[in-house]
Amino acid sequence: MLEQGGAVSQEKILYKKGERLWTKEEFTERLKEVGHSFYHDKHPFHTAMHQGKLSREQIRGWVANRYYYQKSVPIKDAAILSNLPSRELRREWIGRIIDHDGTQAEEGGIEAWLQLGEAVGLSREEVVREDRVVPSVRFSVDAYVHFARTKPWIEAVASSLTELFSPDLISKRIKVLERLYPWIDSAGMDYFQNRLTQAPQDSDIALKLVLIYCQTPEDQRRAVEALRFKCDVLWAQLDAIEKAYPLKSD
Repeated sequence: MLEQGGAVSQEKILYKKGERLWTKEEFTERLKEVGHSFYHDKHPFHTAMHQGKLSREQIRGWVANRYYYQKSVPIKDAAILSNLPSRELRREWIGRIIDHDGTQAEEGGIEAWLQLGEAVGLSREEVVREDRVVPSVRFSVDAYVHFARTKPWIEAVASSLTELFSPDLISKRIKVLERLYPWIDSAGMDYFQNRLTQAPQDSDIALKLVLIYCQTPEDQRRAVEALRFKCDVLWAQLDAIEKAYPLKSD
């Protein structure tokens, strides 16, 4: 991944072997530093989006490709759920799957994303068929699901902590899309509105678990690395989308 402006060096963020256990406050700060430095809100594609520079085709390409990530989130969370060691932990985690998959009585985030697709001018069928999904998006998302399925459960939980940073981005995105892209049907904003409340709830649970169950310096270091990996996954997706739908040079 390319170095991003204003990024704290990886050496400052990653935990060096032999150091003492971080306090909960220090550990939380290290996790947040990953977001400050590597979260995908700083990607050029997002920057262009927030400046109103994306074309309709670029917005549609982003929505169509991001669908592959959205539909994989509950699969990722189901993988984590299957590795959790107690029913108490599983009870806390299972709500994430319902939030995205929905129930027979109430639709979830995947349906809301399909409605966003329709709001930007895509047909539901072409989004579900994944006609526009580029290989590198598919590869990076599949790598994240594999990570969640095969890594120790606390590392997989730590990787989800990008939700610490998403509410600010989502809040900004809602305002930007409404103001700079008035052609998008406002009915498509439900996904983002819902995540403004869901993401903080999810991150509170995940952070609590990480702070409790990371009991050694090695555990803490691996949690930070897991979060960095997730940031790289999100960044790689935007790299692939930008290549498929190139930005215009100024």
